[in-house]
Amino acid sequence: MEFDLNDQGEIDMMGLKRMLEKLGVAKTHLELKKMMSEVVGGTSRDTINYTDFLSMMLGKRNAILRIILMFEDMGKEQETKEPGPPPRKTFSDLP
Repeated sequence: MEFDLNDQGEIDMMGLKRMLEKLGVAKTHLELKKMMSEVVGGTSRDTINYTDFLSMMLGKRNAILRIILMFEDMGKEQETKEPGPPPRKTFSDLP
């Protein structure tokens, strides 16, 4: 959360750069691009999401990662809404 500069739940290139500088491992722009492409699986995304970050930090075969993702998925299942069309909204419902 500290390095998510735009509060979208993802770390972009500048956030990754600041994180590595704070850890004392400064990288060049090309090294950062290579690191990001390895983390996101070679896709052309410019950000690292939470799952990619966990995978990068803990390793894909790590049991802790599997447990974290399992509990997060269980929490998402409880948030499901009732079947059917959503209730009608009025102008007073807007933020």
